[in-house]
Amino acid sequence: MINGKIIFLGYKNNQTKIVKFIRSQKINVKCLGQKELTEKDFDKNIILIISFGYKSIIKNKILQKYNKIDFINLHMSYLPYNRGAYPNFWSFYKNSPKGVSIHLINKEIDKGKIIFRKKIHFKNIEKQTFKTTYNYLFKNLENLFIKNFLKIILKRYKIIKVKTKGSFHRKKDLPDTLLSWNTNIYKYLKKY
Repeated sequence: MINGKIIFLGYKNNQTKIVKFIRSQKINVKCLGQKELTEKDFDKNIILIISFGYKSIIKNKILQKYNKIDFINLHMSYLPYNRGAYPNFWSFYKNSPKGVSIHLINKEIDKGKIIFRKKIHFKNIEKQTFKTTYNYLFKNLENLFIKNFLKIILKRYKIIKVKTKGSFHRKKDLPDTLLSWNTNIYKYLKKY
């Protein structure tokens, strides 16, 4: 049995199966949603911070003060490619590797040490939309976390060394030509 509490940032309990899974392991989870993480959220029992779909950047003073606790982020790209916003879109638009990653959080956006990642190859891309591929990545990322939960919680993981710089995109970089996430990827890329 693992003693301690986990803080979960980002998606709500009903939006991901991760929270339910952690609770099934008899671990207390404090879900903050999109609320800003502050020092008031911490107590001596916190053993892990999970960011999944969290839209804010965790302040560096929090990372420094609680540096004995792992802060991890679940990111829908094959890091270091497509750090930042809309990674699924950019993986197709820039024809870069597609996948999901779990990394330690540091003061730079999606640049922390990578502890798990999985490359994804999409089939029948002619029939896929940005939304269907996003949903597929989402499920794969949940499963990657659940599969490696014990290693994460016990800090029994290895850092994945990368030799490439990767890429980074901001929200404002998204082209105006993308009008809907239900857009067919093949047709969009052929046109733009």
